[in-house]
Amino acid sequence: MKTIDCKGLACPAPVLAVKKAIEQEGFKELCVLVDNAAAKENVSRFLGSQGFVVSYTQENNDYEITGKKDESSSSCEIMPDAGPSAEQKKIMVMVATDRIGHGDDELGSKLMASFLKTLKEMGKELWRLVFVNNGVKLTIEGSGVLSDLKELDKDGTHILVCGTCLSHFDLLDKKQVGETTNMLDIVTSLQLADKVINI
Repeated sequence: MKTIDCKGLACPAPVLAVKKAIEQEGFKELCVLVDNAAAKENVSRFLGSQGFVVSYTQENNDYEITGKKDESSSSCEIMPDAGPSAEQKKIMVMVATDRIGHGDDELGSKLMASFLKTLKEMGKELWRLVFVNNGVKLTIEGSGVLSDLKELDKDGTHILVCGTCLSHFDLLDKKQVGETTNMLDIVTSLQLADKVINI
């Protein structure tokens, strides 16, 4: 079994190391060492997307993730292209803040709430909603826009939430909507999107 020590590596280095080991070396069994919960989630999700059965053990902040290839399942691409059909435009909205504009924070929060509530008017063209930096605070318990985000999620918009950002703000266990993600998935999404809107 191949052991990959990714302790101390910043996102998306652990996922990239695992991806390289699978693609270039063809390993069927892997043990990956990481030292934060966001990396554990990202590596586990990536291994799962590649047809591995995943388990892990934890000691303090250190995780040992084990992946064994399930030969009965077929692997899929990173962040499978779920959502609109090929004919539909794929719009990705990247939200890097919990308010819109500068000057009055209360007004900015109201504008953001209104913006997220109105996003459903894009219909099926709204493909992915990605939260990074301070924007991840909109996805946690107590957020005033949580019900709107859950409705978008239910309607098929793929919501991604930066794991590194959640960890930075110590909010990883408070996320209530979306999928914890990494920079590789975000960059892949940028490549696949027909249009990107930055907020």
